[in-house]
Amino acid sequence: MNTNFQPIQPLWETFPTSKVQEPAKTSGGSMFADIFKSAIENVRNAEDVVAKAEYQLATGQLDNPAQLSLELYKANTAVTLLSQLRQKALDAYNELSRISA
Repeated sequence: MNTNFQPIQPLWETFPTSKVQEPAKTSGGSMFADIFKSAIENVRNAEDVVAKAEYQLATGQLDNPAQLSLELYKANTAVTLLSQLRQKALDAYNELSRISA
């Protein structure tokens, strides 16, 4: 019976990255767009960290299982922040459209 086991290798290096190429920045860029880009990037990064922590937990590589709970909470907070930013932007747009009409 052959008992040579191969160690489990992380899969996230083989997955396509979710990085989006950003267009070249212009000097007239708005701070509003930068805030949204930052919030979206925070959500992407948080989801990547959660995926890695879930994989490590499933393969027995995560020493502290509570770390996954913390990463899930951070990801949830990032998504909530992005959702609230979106809602505030829509509210502001609707208010401005009512004023100018």
